[in-house]
Amino acid sequence: MIKFKYVILYVENVETSMNFYKNTFDAEIKFITPEKDYGELLTGETTLSFASVDLASSNVKKGFLHSKTEVKPFGIELGFITDNVEALVEKSINNGAVLYEGITVKPWGQTTAYIKDLDNYLVEICTEIQ
Repeated sequence: MIKFKYVILYVENVETSMNFYKNTFDAEIKFITPEKDYGELLTGETTLSFASVDLASSNVKKGFLHSKTEVKPFGIELGFITDNVEALVEKSINNGAVLYEGITVKPWGQTTAYIKDLDNYLVEICTEIQ
């Protein structure tokens, strides 16, 4: 059996990043280390995790691209489904996100918007595809 279990975002400040997702997307904190260099949020079947850049660097010795190195968002997208895209976009901006692509209705009827989170990761806020 193979199961997709988690995504780990490498961030400068684990606690700050986790609190953004907790406060914006109502995700419960499952775990954070006493050193606050790794933490997990309860987000359904797949856990959204955060590791400090320092911790990640100790695990990935060959290095990696940092999400904050570019003006454009890092090339990965997290998606959150909601019935009220406008309200969730506004909530995310109030919590420190930056609007990247405004609200759009796709030809198939899905409403979408894109924000950049505190660490420059791209987040899609959308309605479910019917």
